[in-house]
Amino acid sequence: MSDYQQQFEALCHEITEAAKLDSIQQLLEWDERTIMPAKAGAYRADQVSLLAGLIHERRTSPKVGELLQSLADSPLAADPHSDAGATIRVLLRDYRRDSKLPQALVVELSKAKVIAQQAWVQARTGNNFPLFRPHLDNMLRLMRETADAIGYEESRYDALLDYYEPEAKTAEVAAALTALKDDLAPLVAEIAESGRHPKMEILERDFPIVAQEEFGKRVAKEIGFDFEAGRLDVTHHPFCCGVGPHDCRITTRYDQNFFPSAFYSTLHEAGHGLYDQGLRSDQYGLPPGNYVSLGIHESQSRMWENMVGRSYPFWRQYYPELRKLFPSLGDTPMGDFHFAVNNVEPSLIRVEADEATYNLHIIIRFELEQALLSGDLPVADLPGAWNEKYQSLLGIASDDDADGCLQDVHWSAGLIGYFPTYSMGNMYAAQLFDQATLDLGDLAEMFGRGEFMPLLEWLREKVHQPGSRYTAPDLMRNICGESIDHGPLLKYLRTKYAPLYGISH
Repeated sequence: MSDYQQQFEALCHEITEAAKLDSIQQLLEWDERTIMPAKAGAYRADQVSLLAGLIHERRTSPKVGELLQSLADSPLAADPHSDAGATIRVLLRDYRRDSKLPQALVVELSKAKVIAQQAWVQARTGNNFPLFRPHLDNMLRLMRETADAIGYEESRYDALLDYYEPEAKTAEVAAALTALKDDLAPLVAEIAESGRHPKMEILERDFPIVAQEEFGKRVAKEIGFDFEAGRLDVTHHPFCCGVGPHDCRITTRYDQNFFPSAFYSTLHEAGHGLYDQGLRSDQYGLPPGNYVSLGIHESQSRMWENMVGRSYPFWRQYYPELRKLFPSLGDTPMGDFHFAVNNVEPSLIRVEADEATYNLHIIIRFELEQALLSGDLPVADLPGAWNEKYQSLLGIASDDDADGCLQDVHWSAGLIGYFPTYSMGNMYAAQLFDQATLDLGDLAEMFGRGEFMPLLEWLREKVHQPGSRYTAPDLMRNICGESIDHGPLLKYLRTKYAPLYGISH
């Protein structure tokens, strides 16, 4: 074995040991957001912050730095997209960023996240923004310190965005979202002017939670989610958590009188879970076994939730069973049900928004969190600024903060820079779905027969298995021949909504 190979194996050992510690932290955070007793929050913050410090110390140790420096120009790094080359390239990049962060800041931030999330749950439940306000102030202070420690050329936001969408720049993302908004606005206007409306009361009948859980788990399993390597639980805000190479936790929340809430959040998180379960377990903790970006991750969840789960052929397969499970549907025609789950109408809640207006919710958050981070928007003024933007972009405003600026968990968890990846994921999803259709044939007809494995196997080969061996733009170019483009998403939406609303393709 060459000296370089020995050094590479020593590097992988250090990083995979840190990944084990990180998996323990992930498990604690999953427990916190699902079944942990409310009074345990303070000690959980101590546990998580201790682990965060140990993980940071291990990943930024002098030993890791020396190994990376020695390997950076070695033959193992010659091909930047090989397992070894990608491992060295990505870890060196992360090391240079993370080693700039003081240990004390990492520990303080991880502790503050747990405490802030607990406060957010109480504030949202009680519609009490003042209760959450000091925690958000503190979180923003810590995120500014993080961005300043890392450094940036143009915008503080760049330093934080990079954690979720590596190498992306705020200005580029803003341009992509603006172009998307400019083309979405006429579509939403056409739909509003069509005068057509589905019968939404179809979805607001009695849907017993036990039956919802049974149906959601069955569909998640049939699209490929492995429940022997994962589970479904209840939470305040649905999420997916990869605890280990064969341990993926997905969550949902139930509303007995609104069917889409739990079903589509289950399908959405199962889409994330399919990505996690499709990554290479032999490379867990290393770049070839890690997802490339949150935009790509979101493309998987949005594809399964919307392009599969809201399609007419999908419901042709599942609607007969749904009517048996839920007698409240009575003799409701499938076409009426399908129209209802594809209703386009401005709404307050992002996670329940339709596909056409969803990105407007993201743009609002993207703009607000930049203003919060820069200090241009004081936290005390957030509720009013939130409602102003909702009124401007969607023509509605919330009567309370629980359905307004308190509806998302992200800011309490310090996830500044995360939101734009949702819209990037929508664009990526449409591009990938188009390419899969070219490669595989009529996917809609497959869904109508309950055949989901061809799409999943294609995604496993093209998206999941490469891990982080390529950047997100390079991965998209490899698969689709181009990087991010909102054109396929607009085409998909118009094609879907044209027959429902009588608008032009």
